[in-house]
Amino acid sequence: MRGSKGYYAGARGLLTKPVREKGKPKLSKLLNEYAPGSQVIIKMDASVQKSLPHKRFHGKIGTVVSRRGRGYVVNVPQGNAVKQIIVRSEHLAPYKGS
Repeated sequence: MRGSKGYYAGARGLLTKPVREKGKPKLSKLLNEYAPGSQVIIKMDASVQKSLPHKRFHGKIGTVVSRRGRGYVVNVPQGNAVKQIIVRSEHLAPYKGS
């Protein structure tokens, strides 16, 4: 029997939360506003399935381009290309690096 080739194949570790973090996200995470040009980390939150990015973008740092509906348009470098993805704020975290 051949292996599954679905959208989240092999993402079991990414979509599993630690025991004390299970459940819905905190309200402060939902109300976080990101200005265009700010850098964000893409962290998939398994408790919210809407606008979940592809597993290849998990842990990547992107730049917010604009707001679109309830989500954000984020540019993420991938190799020599720059991909543009639409992600909700539940799956984003502010980047505090340089």
